[in-house]
Amino acid sequence: MQRVNGFLRRGAVVAVIALVAIGGLWATKQDFGLGRNMEIMVNLMRELSLQYVDEVAPDKLMKDGATGIVRNLDPYTTYMSESEMNDFEVLATGKYGGIGATIRMKRDSSGVVIAQPYKGSPSDLAGLKIGDRFVSIDGEDVTKCTSAEISSKLKGTPGTKVKLSVERVMTGKVEELEIERARISIPGVPYAGFVADGIGYIRHNDFTDGCYDEMRAAVERLRSQGELQGLILDYRDNGGGSLPEAVKILSIFLPKDSKVVTMKGRTERSKREYVTESNPVLPDVPMVALINPNSASASEIVCGALQDMDRAVLMGQRSYGKGLVQSLVPLGYNAYAKITTAKYYIPSGRCVQRINYSAHDGSNKEIIPDSLISEFKTRNGRKVYDGKGLMPDVKIEPEYISSFAMMLYNLGYVEDFLDGYMRRNPNLQVDNRTFSISDSDYEDFVKFMADKDVPYESRTRLALESLKKMAKEERYDSDFSDDLQQIESKLKDQTADNLRHYRAEVMDLLNGDVVLRHNYLEGVVEHNLMSDSTVMKAVELLRDGERYRKILTEQHTSKN
Repeated sequence: MQRVNGFLRRGAVVAVIALVAIGGLWATKQDFGLGRNMEIMVNLMRELSLQYVDEVAPDKLMKDGATGIVRNLDPYTTYMSESEMNDFEVLATGKYGGIGATIRMKRDSSGVVIAQPYKGSPSDLAGLKIGDRFVSIDGEDVTKCTSAEISSKLKGTPGTKVKLSVERVMTGKVEELEIERARISIPGVPYAGFVADGIGYIRHNDFTDGCYDEMRAAVERLRSQGELQGLILDYRDNGGGSLPEAVKILSIFLPKDSKVVTMKGRTERSKREYVTESNPVLPDVPMVALINPNSASASEIVCGALQDMDRAVLMGQRSYGKGLVQSLVPLGYNAYAKITTAKYYIPSGRCVQRINYSAHDGSNKEIIPDSLISEFKTRNGRKVYDGKGLMPDVKIEPEYISSFAMMLYNLGYVEDFLDGYMRRNPNLQVDNRTFSISDSDYEDFVKFMADKDVPYESRTRLALESLKKMAKEERYDSDFSDDLQQIESKLKDQTADNLRHYRAEVMDLLNGDVVLRHNYLEGVVEHNLMSDSTVMKAVELLRDGERYRKILTEQHTSKN
């Protein structure tokens, strides 16, 4: 069998060489260098496939070679094999065939459990809960499988059925279930509601296919619930996605036929203008759009157009700065290349691209210098700038969660503790806005963590250790000994001490996870709104009509 497969692979390589040779004859007239190097590449793959000391799969050679070719271009230009296209489809469309749940491996390697069932999905309708552990799938024991392996088994053609055995987190009993797979659509707009009288809020997470319909429905729902006097659009941590969806969303807020994006590349095919194609639903309701350093791509198109058209005040921190457009190019055999083919320009004419990838050698990223930053004007004549993402009209200092709290969550200790908490409180009633575990509950968590390993050292501790080492190397250790010991005595960095020091942040994680278990992701968003100082500042601005008007008519943005 190996010989037959080897022969087939060699035959395929010969066929490819023949095709490239034919293409090479044509390419010599157009670009001798391209044809020559294509032939060299195929010859290299052939010789490695035939002569390397160990057998090498041609698919792996292709993947490695393609990765090397695009490595020094930009991080968005990639090669995608047939097997990788399914994952890309999920990212691009937000849709896949399955049961509709995220899963995770427990830290103690005791198995894979439900991390979150999507509201209304087959897993949710079947009654699966966070913490339920997979025992078998279609009769096959999966207690030793990885998360990736179980995910693969759960996905499939919509309409097909999968048989599960799960150990219930609430009872510890193993139950048999049969679930029909469906086309799962991950919501791009998980929450919309009022954060204050007359002030609506919409959380927009990504630009997958269909997110315009979700946004439109969210706006209509808010309008039906009461008078909408102001609207907050939250694009923080939105990494972008579909450009056409972004254009359609802008049509909700901007006049029909407004030019909102222009694409420009090397070829005529890459040049295109996008305009809004329908009358706006909210043509004049005051708006604030929230951005941060993780707001990128399509979210920058929406927020940048709203800023350039003086339709909304941007609040937060400078956005990421991705002004590049990618196109999918078929390569044959269901493989594709995702290639950066153009840059996009928002209504003022500026491009927000922050990094000039053509000016680096692959190891260094060249940030566009201030000397090359250009000034542009919004519709009202306010100064805005290109080259470094979107600068907010109102800067807000970011709020950070401690790395200790995030480590507890990432290690799975929060979920593991709450599995027991849920069993002890089976009839718990949870109000999204006001819920909090009690002080005694938190003390139970401290006791739960007593024997747990948390490999955490604060930056202060690391800095102190570095200072002690440098003092010793430079022979200042005896001079500074008492001072360093005094600092160290005040620096308590054990897990129990950190649980006290970062109590508020750890409490937030615990509370959020309890809300998630009862009221899904939308409940968590609503819960977090109550302590979100940036959202509250946006509410204050929308209530101050004079300040809002002044920003959009007189205030220039800064370069930095």
